[in-house]
Amino acid sequence: MTGLGVLAPPANDTPVRVAPSGFAVRRLTLTNFRNYGGLRLETGPGPVVLTGANGAGKTNLLEAISYLSPGRGLRRARLGDVTSHKPNVGHGSESGWAVAAQVRDPRNGGMTEIGTGTADGARDDAAGERRAVRIDGSPARGPASLAEVFSVSWLTPQMDRLFQENTGGRRRFLDRLVYGFDTAHARRVTAYERALRERSRLLRSGEGTSDWLAALEETMAEYGVAVAAARREGVARLEQGLTQNPGVFPRAALGIDGLLETLLDGMPALEVEAVFRAQLAESRPRDAETGGAAIGPHRSDLTVRHLETGLPAQQCSTGEQKALLIAIVLADARVKGVRAGAAPVLLLDEVVAHLDEERREALLEEILGLGAQTWLTGTDRTLFAALEGAAQFFEVAKGRVSPGAPKVMG
Repeated sequence: MTGLGVLAPPANDTPVRVAPSGFAVRRLTLTNFRNYGGLRLETGPGPVVLTGANGAGKTNLLEAISYLSPGRGLRRARLGDVTSHKPNVGHGSESGWAVAAQVRDPRNGGMTEIGTGTADGARDDAAGERRAVRIDGSPARGPASLAEVFSVSWLTPQMDRLFQENTGGRRRFLDRLVYGFDTAHARRVTAYERALRERSRLLRSGEGTSDWLAALEETMAEYGVAVAAARREGVARLEQGLTQNPGVFPRAALGIDGLLETLLDGMPALEVEAVFRAQLAESRPRDAETGGAAIGPHRSDLTVRHLETGLPAQQCSTGEQKALLIAIVLADARVKGVRAGAAPVLLLDEVVAHLDEERREALLEEILGLGAQTWLTGTDRTLFAALEGAAQFFEVAKGRVSPGAPKVMG
């Protein structure tokens, strides 16, 4: 993208102290995204620290990276709300936004070019959000394709109430973690939700024939049981990582509260599919009145229990709930890094500022030990002292990004 300034890693940065063992964004290009008319940022494989005043655009950079995965990004914004109000007309469509990146895939050591946005005419509509996706220059089938070439996970201040709010947020949180274990999981979730929406539409309108509804329920059963099975496997792997965590972050027991997951504990998948199909057919009259479907993986819930106290996460203090979330995200990166050498990129928005000193230092040391590229934001650079000499520091001010000056050690 000619004409845009290129921000490379500061020349005086020292190399990362550990070998990279995960996905990494090596070049990030934004066009008409939030408060960035145009930006091109180059980074190394290690931690990236973004500092600046509130409202400067730090979270917007993390949000841009989050769009390199399935779903609606870390803010879950409508696509139209992401477009810059001051478009860079010389470098992109005035009516849309785009995020592009060159990412390192640790599974083969190669680089992949990925991009997404609305500049090609993608839009919001009644059937769900649509955005264009390209992988190595070729159109992809949709955002679910991104899970096959890139892995990213995030924590934001808005997630502090994850255990207090509705089940949808916890399912999305778990699914993002499962994408890194099972790259086909995003496609299965998308296929299941598409069939669920179509069945709901037909039941409400009364237009669907019995055969048509049965075909949709067959699809829901096939993909729904596969989604449930992948979540169970993901939780089992996460628990392995959590039991290996003897540090200051709490150990947690995870589970899934859902009919299909419970049935899979004692029945083969094909039998669970048959049970699910039968129950969907039986519940058509009720589902026509209430909408959706009364049963299925869209009703399941991630459960978390603090092992030291024995309390469910929703009964823990706000600080302990945040610590549990951090422990789960770190366990996920740890397991993926060890098992496949493919730790996800971590996006930690204003996480450090709300930790006590012991946990803050433990988190930063864990990040270095993981070898995963982690993007962190904050208003105070001194909070990231443990990363001096190992991370790249950038200053963000009013939608402009510049290399952070090296800290003078007194």
